[in-house]
Amino acid sequence: MQHTEITAISLFGLTYIGIALGKVPGLVIDRVGIALLGAIGMVAAGVVTTSGAVQAVDIPTILLLYSLMVVSAQLRLGGFYSWAASEIVILLDRPRMFLLTGMVMSALLSAVLANDIVCFAFTPVLSVALIRAGLNPLPFLIGLAVSSNIGSAATIIGNPQNMLIGQVGRLDFGAFLLWCGPPSLASLVAGYLVILWMYRGRLHISNLDSEAMIGQKPWPEFNRWHTAKGLMAVAALILLFFTSVPREVSAVVVAGILLCSRKMKTRAILGLVDWHLITFFCALFIVIHGISQGPYLGAMVQGLAAKGAALDNLPALAAVSTVLSNLFSNVPAVMLLLPFLDPANPAQWYTLAVSSTFAENLFLLGSIANLIVVEQARSFGIDITFRRHAAVGIPVTAASLGVLMLWMYA
Repeated sequence: MQHTEITAISLFGLTYIGIALGKVPGLVIDRVGIALLGAIGMVAAGVVTTSGAVQAVDIPTILLLYSLMVVSAQLRLGGFYSWAASEIVILLDRPRMFLLTGMVMSALLSAVLANDIVCFAFTPVLSVALIRAGLNPLPFLIGLAVSSNIGSAATIIGNPQNMLIGQVGRLDFGAFLLWCGPPSLASLVAGYLVILWMYRGRLHISNLDSEAMIGQKPWPEFNRWHTAKGLMAVAALILLFFTSVPREVSAVVVAGILLCSRKMKTRAILGLVDWHLITFFCALFIVIHGISQGPYLGAMVQGLAAKGAALDNLPALAAVSTVLSNLFSNVPAVMLLLPFLDPANPAQWYTLAVSSTFAENLFLLGSIANLIVVEQARSFGIDITFRRHAAVGIPVTAASLGVLMLWMYA
């Protein structure tokens, strides 16, 4: 084994272990920093050349991700998300209907916009409303996180890993929706029923002091024009995604048009772009490229096949995806598995997209959206612990994966 091969294996292993742990002992560094150090190491050690590193990054995927973040920022600054959340508050006197409506709205918005932003904007509004109504906020806020993850599985643009799968697999937007939409809808219903069962008789219990609320609204004021502009951009994008125009081209053009504003500063919009996530993507592309030049990933897949977990078997692929997504997070897991999917079999790509997204609900750390809800809720004195989330997340994930298995056989 050559020196560069040993270096590639070592850097890849250290990077993925660090991503799994989420930190490096003795250092204040997160998953993004760990992935970036792994990419730097690949270049510095000569495993990947600088030109090879640039070529390893899938520019169309990055452009699509970046452009959709700009569109979402437009709606966030226009107060659309907060307005949408506040519109369902009239149902607070009917808690079960309020839970269902909130979960459906969260899922629908997450299917066409970033689920992280949906959770970021919805959580403060719902927290204030629930505290004032004397309801137990836990089922409603956990339902928000669960439904946003489930809803984002339905479309190519619902979350970062789906964007990656759709771009690399050159998947059709409509065909993706037709395959991934039904199990997402069924899983949403299952999630709702699970939460109702888990919190039966406890929807009205609240030990929170209403004085814990902050005095002023912690969300942007609703602006009709900016919101309309953002919604027109979303509608235009979805229509363009059904045409032959490359998705990344459609998205970046629409994002460019949104930047042409007389009142909303470019800095304000770009300030809401998740540059950390984009850096994470770029770094992982380089790390995966470095290790893929050798036979090691192929040997790993062959080893899985020898143990009855061949990736061309859809249930086995879903199981491997779920496990890896909870070990390393779903974006690194998806990048690891993508090279071994059959381009002529779209069902493999759809299965990876849905299973890796459903896996986000298993544990609290499985999704950024989960963590956003927890952190936002904490500022209102609402404590969503790992155990409380798992009590709902585990049965919801089991039900969702069961739905996916049935859909595969159907």
